[in-house]
Amino acid sequence: MVLDRRAVAQRGKRLEYFTIIWNSLEGLVAVIAGAMAGSISLVGFGVDSFIEVTSGATLLWRMSVDSDERKRERIEIVSLRIVGVCFIVLAAYLGYKAFGDLARQKASERSVPGIILACASLIVMPVLSRAKRRVGSALRSAAMDADAKQAEFCTYLSAILLGGLLLNAAWGLWWADPAAALVMVPIIAKEGVAALRDNRCCD
Repeated sequence: MVLDRRAVAQRGKRLEYFTIIWNSLEGLVAVIAGAMAGSISLVGFGVDSFIEVTSGATLLWRMSVDSDERKRERIEIVSLRIVGVCFIVLAAYLGYKAFGDLARQKASERSVPGIILACASLIVMPVLSRAKRRVGSALRSAAMDADAKQAEFCTYLSAILLGGLLLNAAWGLWWADPAAALVMVPIIAKEGVAALRDNRCCD
């Protein structure tokens, strides 16, 4: 049982290493491509990726002490709070960005790199989210479950980003992306509050 738990914890660490590397590259590409195209939504997507790097580093810390029951219980709570704060920050930023887009009524230029990035994220993030959910369930880790939800939200944001970029590129519907982002804000904020209020620890 101990060996099984260690193996699952090692799998969790590998997932977080991948999360950190993927989201670092994704964030850099999104911010650079967004700046070149004048796309606030693409830049915002990049900021989201950097927030997920923070979340991944936090969960890596959690997985590294899984063998120590006392430490893992304490760090589980701290990890969950940090993930919750990341959700709240993300929701606040998305709301600010979306309202800004609507107020300016300014369409960005076409971004082929942004469209490719959003498509890649739509493939990677659902797989990553499912893998993290399995680890979280095996370890009874609420913090890992919350991180899996954050990867799931990245899938939604990727779809929103892709839809906005395609609609803007094809028909010039500049308002499509900020309107869709506003729909996501209360959902993400709710998950952030839930994570901050969750007091579960691993057994």
